[in-house]
Amino acid sequence: MRPIKASEIGSYLYCRRAWWYRLRGQTSLNQPEMAAGTELHRQHGRKVLVAGMQRALAFFALLAACMMLTAFGLIYFLGN
Repeated sequence: MRPIKASEIGSYLYCRRAWWYRLRGQTSLNQPEMAAGTELHRQHGRKVLVAGMQRALAFFALLAACMMLTAFGLIYFLGN
């Protein structure tokens, strides 16, 4: 018996008939639409990745600014 993949379970739960067709090796007739959907998902994934990187960069910039402000305050107040 072959192992069942999580994507197969999701496919079955979404549409049992589509799962059955795929199991039998029949291809879908709407290949252009499926390819377009795959490309949209790929683009969205890139945007999510870039947004996460920008968020991390903003956090580190804020952390650096706080550290510099603290250092400036220590130098200013301890110097007097």
